[in-house]
Amino acid sequence: MLLKPVATFVTLTTDGKLRGCVGELEARRPLYQSVIDNTLSAAFDDNRFLPLNETELPIVNIEISMLGKSTRYRRSDTSEGLLDQIIPNNHGVILESGSGKATFLPQVWGEVPDKITFLESLSRKAGLPPDAWKDKNTTLSYYTVEHFSENR
Repeated sequence: MLLKPVATFVTLTTDGKLRGCVGELEARRPLYQSVIDNTLSAAFDDNRFLPLNETELPIVNIEISMLGKSTRYRRSDTSEGLLDQIIPNNHGVILESGSGKATFLPQVWGEVPDKITFLESLSRKAGLPPDAWKDKNTTLSYYTVEHFSENR
């Protein structure tokens, strides 16, 4: 299993607040290498945060998410048809439009449980207008994850 290519995300939190999150959507490296590389990147290269420092080590929590293969949602004539396909707390969602691309892991549903707000936030994360998810040229896909974290 450790040598099998697996897409992973590593999320770091302190006191329940995001401290870094880095990963990839496609399996390109063996699981062990993906986890090592994404852990280091989440700690030191996530441009939303200063690099992790030594004093944070005792309080940082590490969560590893192993992503399954992504599948495109079917587009219908209405946004309600798309919304009906989305399963909160189960689906991670990838949004792509032009040069904009972003994802939210399924764990984000715990912070943003409303489907429309979730997709608007994901659109903004991709650098797009909040309603970009409704555009027929926007691709939306989903994946599931297996995740685990330390008990601190």
